[in-house]
Amino acid sequence: MSLSSPLRRVLGFGSARGGSAHWYSQRVTGLALVLLGSWFVLSLACLGGATHEHVSEWLSSPTSSTLMVLLVLVVAWHAALGLQVIVEDYVSASGLRAAVLVAVKFALVAAAVLGVLAVLRIALGVAA
Repeated sequence: MSLSSPLRRVLGFGSARGGSAHWYSQRVTGLALVLLGSWFVLSLACLGGATHEHVSEWLSSPTSSTLMVLLVLVVAWHAALGLQVIVEDYVSASGLRAAVLVAVKFALVAAAVLGVLAVLRIALGVAA
């Protein structure tokens, strides 16, 4: 016996069955941010007062540059997930909602690409 009305079943209101993957992705990226963010803060604390050359040398190591690229990518992914929920909840016009979602995703992809390129330039020692 179903508790939903026949009209509700015909109109298709209810769960779209896609929210659990989104929720799970937010939690996984959040956990990754805790781990990567802790590494970043501890690394900066150890580098306190270091010169530009010393910080560039630190970021040139394979471990540091790899973790930094991961941090940039996970921050962008987590931000995209969170902003998608906010836009879907608070922008009611479907056309505007779609435009804002595309703009947010485009901006976050651009920021992530710029962040990764910046890390790679420093890690590979490419002069400005």
